[in-house]
Amino acid sequence: MITSHIITITFSPAIDKSASVPLLIPEKKLTCTAPVYEPGGGGINVARAIKRLGGNAIAIYPAGGYTGKLLTTLLTDEKVDVLPIETKEHTRENITIKETVTNNQYRFGMPGVSASSSVYKKCLKLIEQQQAPAYIVVSGSLPPGVPPDIFKKIAEISQAKNARLIVDTSGEALKQALKAGVYLIKPNLKELANLSGLQVLAVDDAERAAKEVLNKYKCEVIVTSLGAEGAFLVTPSMSLKIKVPTVKTESTVGAGDSMLAGIVYSLFDSRSLTDAARYGVACGTAATMNPGTELCHLKDVEKLYQIISQNEQRHGHEKKTE
Repeated sequence: MITSHIITITFSPAIDKSASVPLLIPEKKLTCTAPVYEPGGGGINVARAIKRLGGNAIAIYPAGGYTGKLLTTLLTDEKVDVLPIETKEHTRENITIKETVTNNQYRFGMPGVSASSSVYKKCLKLIEQQQAPAYIVVSGSLPPGVPPDIFKKIAEISQAKNARLIVDTSGEALKQALKAGVYLIKPNLKELANLSGLQVLAVDDAERAAKEVLNKYKCEVIVTSLGAEGAFLVTPSMSLKIKVPTVKTESTVGAGDSMLAGIVYSLFDSRSLTDAARYGVACGTAATMNPGTELCHLKDVEKLYQIISQNEQRHGHEKKTE
């Protein structure tokens, strides 16, 4: 059996299809550029990005129909280790269209394919069969049929294997994961606001909100994505705001997954938590420099990481220790 110290789980994978048109005009037949097909879904993208960074992760996901076969083929072409779970339902497709005249991007996300109990039970069994995982990453939304309390079962498996559980999801699923117990979550401001019972949350309030979440739930680390403003790393004992250099943004699709991949890969590589967060931010920023659904490139990551590190040394950390 394939083994790795990093496992990613994607309950709602997809084929990400991207193309561009000069201008979106209603009721008119538009000629698009040749479509680009890429594997999609939170955990799948994390595994892909880790591979690009020089690491290795196993991607566990359900796949069905011709789109499911294409998904696995695309991942295999990228030399990502896969453990697909065969389903009767066709794997969904998402569409991203870029309007070149305005540089606007339109993202069409199809609903998650319903998963039967046998599918997610097979997923749990595959996790249990993995030998000595160090990190278990569950990323992406839960499709219909997968109960939010599945995180309780995954948390129990993680604890039994002495593995760190990292979750990147939203809504009720994220709350259930936090109740079950996780090592790290990576919300954006909107998701952090939801956890705090708020409609909106300002950047200046992110640190306080993260501290409240840590006090309320079973979680050790929160890295809140702030988009172009960087990220906030918060633990019970420290806080660090990581700023990013200005780059030309082509697309924000895949930035969060690239960021999480950088964090996980760095932690597995025995880097400090603060260094892992900086590297993750570099990965997320690097992903925005690429069009469509493209993830980060290592050469961009290394340049940005150096800039981020040098800027912090020059200006000092926005860091507090309690």
